[in-house]
Amino acid sequence: MFAHRLFRTAAVGLATLVAAGTVSVLTSTAASAASGGTLTVSQPTGTDTTAFSVSTSAPCPAADPDLLAVFSGGNFPANAYVVNKGPVSAYGASPTGGYVIPLSFSLRTLAQNYQVSALDPTNPTQYTIDVQCVPLFGTTDDLDFSTDIWFTSETTWTATNPNAAVTPTTTTLTASPTSPTTVGGTVTLTATVGPAAAAGSVSFSDGTSVLGTSAVTNGTAILSTSALGIGTHSLTAAFTPTNPATYGSSASAALSYVVNPAAATQTTTALAVSPGSSAEQFSQVTLTATVSPSTATGSVQFLDGSTSLGTVPLSNGSATLSISTLAVGTHSFTADYTPADPTVYVASVSAAVPFQITPFTGSSATETITTTVAPGSLVISVPNNQVALPTPLLNSDGSLFTTTGALQTITVTDNRAGNPGWTLSGVATSFTNGTAQINAENLGWTPKLVDESTGQTITLGATVAPAAGVAASDTGTAGLAKSQTLATAAPGAGLGTAHLGAALALNAPTTTTPGTYTSTLTLTAI
Repeated sequence: MFAHRLFRTAAVGLATLVAAGTVSVLTSTAASAASGGTLTVSQPTGTDTTAFSVSTSAPCPAADPDLLAVFSGGNFPANAYVVNKGPVSAYGASPTGGYVIPLSFSLRTLAQNYQVSALDPTNPTQYTIDVQCVPLFGTTDDLDFSTDIWFTSETTWTATNPNAAVTPTTTTLTASPTSPTTVGGTVTLTATVGPAAAAGSVSFSDGTSVLGTSAVTNGTAILSTSALGIGTHSLTAAFTPTNPATYGSSASAALSYVVNPAAATQTTTALAVSPGSSAEQFSQVTLTATVSPSTATGSVQFLDGSTSLGTVPLSNGSATLSISTLAVGTHSFTADYTPADPTVYVASVSAAVPFQITPFTGSSATETITTTVAPGSLVISVPNNQVALPTPLLNSDGSLFTTTGALQTITVTDNRAGNPGWTLSGVATSFTNGTAQINAENLGWTPKLVDESTGQTITLGATVAPAAGVAASDTGTAGLAKSQTLATAAPGAGLGTAHLGAALALNAPTTTTPGTYTSTLTLTAI
């Protein structure tokens, strides 16, 4: 390629060859010189007034510390000096280890100095530029570098022989690493262009999409890319010559290249159980699975042996399940992680965690019965004021906890004058267990007559059905949440002693917290 300067002046210490239109000719013996290699022109084309340089492919031998350059062809005399003799140290180094030599004159000036009237007398006109390595004393040409240019008009020239046929080229493509590879890695594409002297560039493509373009250096162009996605690619390389008049274009055969998905990330799953290692039947047990890495997505299935307890979506690497229906006995819990995309994460299972469910120890309830004896002879009494209902059990459709029982026997004695009759009624408070409650609406009864005195006529109150497990916050009047009649004696039929009772029925919501609940039933005779 051409250098930035077209001529060399005496500023570098070389003697000026031409002065005031006269020509001084120094003798050289180029014909006897050995070829030292090639000479490269700094640009492919130029004009008669263009300044340019030439580069030798190697340095001069140590015995020849000087060089000179001559120009011949057309109507020029043999060995017309275009660069005067001077030390090689005055020139910069070429990329190949030789010298970059600016010509002393433009070719138009050189023609004027040598009284050459036409630069293109034969169209095209061939000229030779010859750089000679010479000893310190004398101009004997010991080593020679040469190249040709052609004037294709009076003012333009080219470094390519216009009469030469276009040289065909070949392009082959290889990829490293070889197919297949894993997505995300760097793939290096190498195009080899022959002949190696062909200058130009190579465009690399994936199907119809251009991946990039690289210059050809010594017959090779290289492109590295990490843009190849998962799948099979059809890669090609197309060579475009810098000078299409000298070298033809060419394209490689398609190279099939497979990019596979990245290997899925391994995961680990750990399981923690609370509380401790055992719990009483009907208590809440919480299972917590932790999946690593926390970026994993998917779900966790909690197992008791081979029985599934439930599946929970994974959130920030964690999943939790609470259960209170475990049977009495020994359990073995595991957590089984299933990834949302098995190509990204690998499934994993926790180690088994043993757990013991102990029998339910039951719950207790108290019955506080109070009666108010009015002045006179109407008396109500309860010899034993404690009523314990059995532990509530889950009903057949799983909607309620239910239990039944009976009131302690109630004694009503009336010996009032006038035999006014009486009414026995009852109302209950909500069952409480600390802050937990069961609404009194969920308690009902069926009145019973144990016995009565001769002359008494006792009428039992209606059956009061319990509510179907209403919440503690409910403010309704079902069940024994309001006063209900247990029995009545009509006026004239109440004197004597009657023994009464009632069958009790209690419904509790399935959300009821385990524990012992207490309600107070107040009985009033009036």
